[in-house]
Amino acid sequence: MNIIYYLIAFFAGLGITLQTTLNSQLAKGLGGDSVTAALFSFSAGAFSLGFFSLLRGEGFSSLTAIPSQPLWTLAGGVIGACALFSYVLLAPKIGFSALLGLAIVGQLLSSQFIDHFGLLGSIRRPISALKLGGMLVMLIGLAIMLFGDKLSTRFVHG
Repeated sequence: MNIIYYLIAFFAGLGITLQTTLNSQLAKGLGGDSVTAALFSFSAGAFSLGFFSLLRGEGFSSLTAIPSQPLWTLAGGVIGACALFSYVLLAPKIGFSALLGLAIVGQLLSSQFIDHFGLLGSIRRPISALKLGGMLVMLIGLAIMLFGDKLSTRFVHG
């Protein structure tokens, strides 16, 4: 495996955390308007992607193929908008660590399911006992992260 791909994935994760933080601050500056903050984020992202598309020299020629695509393949944008909106809405309510910890666990569970069955055109990568063990360790870690302070206070003072 090429290490650069793993580094890009790592930095993308750092970017998602930063994006969530910035969008939450934007929503706060907009009087708590999470929808407008998410809309601006998606608009800025769409503009950036359009600019990069033009820089590649291919322009928007592939857009002509969009109408011939199955409708379900276009659901990613709706799902992404809902995810971004929920991040902006939930970050100030449950905290960044809880939000992103739960989001990551959700991503890992769904990705393992998709990989195992080769769903949606992905390459089939069966789940092993070792992968399940890793997921369990991550779930335990998330539970400690979410509830550890309350539990330790309860045992120390209780």
